[in-house]
Amino acid sequence: MANNFKDSAGRPIVVVTGMGVVSSLGQGKDDNWKKLTAGVSGIHRIKRFPLDGLRTTIAGTVDYLFDKPVSAPELSERLGTLAIEEAVAQSGIGSKGNFPGPLFCAVAPVEMEWPQRRALAAEADPAKPYTPEVALEISARGEHPAWHELFLYGTVADHLADKFGTKGMPISLSTACASGGTAIQLGLEAIRRGDCDAALAVATDGSVHAEALIRFSLLSALSTQNDPPEQASKPFSKNRDGFVMAEGAGALVLESLEHAVGRGAKILGVVAGCGEVADSFHRTRSSPDGKPVIACMHQALADSGMNTDDIDHINAHGTSTPENDKMETNCVMAVFGERAKEIPISSNKSMIGHTLTAAGAIEAIVSLLTIQHQRIPPTINYTMPDPTIQLNVIGNTARDAKVRTVLSNSFGFGGQNVSLVLAGEPV
Repeated sequence: MANNFKDSAGRPIVVVTGMGVVSSLGQGKDDNWKKLTAGVSGIHRIKRFPLDGLRTTIAGTVDYLFDKPVSAPELSERLGTLAIEEAVAQSGIGSKGNFPGPLFCAVAPVEMEWPQRRALAAEADPAKPYTPEVALEISARGEHPAWHELFLYGTVADHLADKFGTKGMPISLSTACASGGTAIQLGLEAIRRGDCDAALAVATDGSVHAEALIRFSLLSALSTQNDPPEQASKPFSKNRDGFVMAEGAGALVLESLEHAVGRGAKILGVVAGCGEVADSFHRTRSSPDGKPVIACMHQALADSGMNTDDIDHINAHGTSTPENDKMETNCVMAVFGERAKEIPISSNKSMIGHTLTAAGAIEAIVSLLTIQHQRIPPTINYTMPDPTIQLNVIGNTARDAKVRTVLSNSFGFGGQNVSLVLAGEPV
């Protein structure tokens, strides 16, 4: 019987027993799934801060969750908390405040925002340069001690670990837009090594604020098709012009199959394989030959013990930027050959927006829901297909399909690439 708990490489099979999601579409996986399959967009005009002079005025924010503005780290913690609560409750693992495994937490890089900087600048020595380090020092010894902890990178993970009682030192990580996939990968590897029987992987990002918007805008990475907001994100379309920033969180309870079966847990899916390959080509652009991304997908397939014929659906990174969508298309074609024109492919970012740090985890959950419901969410706003992208894009309307396995891609700035192979049952 023990062999039934091992994969073809003799490693523990890792399964998912709990999932939680928060996005611009709503709170909870049921609400998100209903809206995703209905082709609903969560992108809207920003109301959180002044938009004067900004080229991009839209985002997938979660303003419905609070009645007054909060800083990005505070919002990331709140989103992560909600996602974990849902995942742990579904899993039924452990007891309240006592999760029996480590936390792998993907969270956006943090820094003080304009409101805090302005307040602290008033206390700075005008004769000396005012730097982020000076701001942190003032916040630690002045009238705003809470800000010092808030804007240290490990704080969000520490707070979540304390709240849910995870074991060992919580791991904070950031691999840009691949972070959610990396968190799942670390949990997968920890269980495979035998370090633990269960792990909590969460990715959270509440960083839609003016400075972040301006920075991405200066990179010409954001869509400027502001009106109407819900039509701005259009992956794989000829008239795509950039991604739309968004906020959200995804959390997954990972367990060895043996541990999950032993406690009678419901199996929601299997993390069958993972590939992660770095690309040193450029700080923001992917290598034009696509070799690292191609290697990443090949690595995920090899790790899962599958080949290209075993994949039924691709959950694309699909950011809606001219360069990324074309690069991902070329890489999918290189890996899958002519079959790339047949495999259904879709991008959840057309509706949710790009949740950056959280994207990989949210999209892994959507991939598992796709397998569970045998229904593929659409890529909305697909009214002007790009003739150079010869893929089977699921445009505008959800499609029923036999889906046993999904390849979920996440490619981040700085050449950080993760691909996950997810399955409905052990293969």
